[in-house]
Amino acid sequence: MFKNKILLIAGGTGSFGNAVLRRFLTSDIKEIRIFSRDELKQDNMRKLYNDDKLKFYIGDVRDKNSIDDAMRGVDYVFHAAALKQVPSCEFYPMQAVKTNIIGTENLLNSAIRAKVKKVIVLSTDKAVYPINAMGISKAMMERVAVSKGRNVKDTMIVCTRYGNVMSSRGSVIPLFVEQLKNGNPITITDPNMTRFMMSLDQAVDLVLFAFKNGESGDIFVQKAPAATIKLLANTIKNIFQRPEHVIKTIGTRHGEKLYETLLTKEEMVKAIDLGDYFRIPVDTKDLNYNQYFEEGEEVITESSEYHSHNTHRLNEEELTNLLLSLSEIQVDLKEFQKNG
Repeated sequence: MFKNKILLIAGGTGSFGNAVLRRFLTSDIKEIRIFSRDELKQDNMRKLYNDDKLKFYIGDVRDKNSIDDAMRGVDYVFHAAALKQVPSCEFYPMQAVKTNIIGTENLLNSAIRAKVKKVIVLSTDKAVYPINAMGISKAMMERVAVSKGRNVKDTMIVCTRYGNVMSSRGSVIPLFVEQLKNGNPITITDPNMTRFMMSLDQAVDLVLFAFKNGESGDIFVQKAPAATIKLLANTIKNIFQRPEHVIKTIGTRHGEKLYETLLTKEEMVKAIDLGDYFRIPVDTKDLNYNQYFEEGEEVITESSEYHSHNTHRLNEEELTNLLLSLSEIQVDLKEFQKNG
């Protein structure tokens, strides 16, 4: 379905963009366009992959003209451009609004004008019951995408939502490994805190599943196992054969939750179980305000959300196998063993 097609990845210099390239560059896709504002990362990617299928566009989702330039002739879009760091969004919430919300609307409007066939928008578990500026801005991003998807016919717009992506930029796993390598204590917030565990390849799988099976306005969630932060830290210590390495509890940081939620109670009521995935079909209600103020659904009261406390909980053996499947851990492990 990607044969002779042009794919644009907004925010394509990040972890997700690199994972897509590893999957697609050897396929029969015609062209992959990387759209981002970081010229250094683009230059590094250009040298790393050295592939004629790869085209680079400097721009920002805040700048409509730069998006329009990159969007011409595109068949499909993966939208991964966002401000993702919780602390920076807390300090500068309007920057999160401009990139995550307004930037998303700019990109979707550009895709609609260019008659792009399908757009997949990447979201996060922090958009569910959000307690920080990053999560709130991503929740609004989802609402913008769903609203556009509901009202536009020629361009399919679908959201994907996933939890912690292991070894991605900003993930706690590279931090733990770095602390261990440098001989510093591994710092954990709350030993009982749980997080979903999924790989970058699984994140790409989710986007492709939504691409194949979605209808405009849908949200897709991949079922994922979870682990406590304490188990994650201990497992990393054991993988690197440093069982006596010190773990220091520093307390929950501002804007953090004890567990992350992928589906709300309200979404679980209407979610369709597709085996490894949940599909939340688009709400096709018209502008009938009675459904907001005068009518209710008893079944919502009886439902429960899907979160990292009630999903499958990994044991140490399962988590060890999952971590060892990551190429980043294998590289770090070889380097660690080489340096003693």
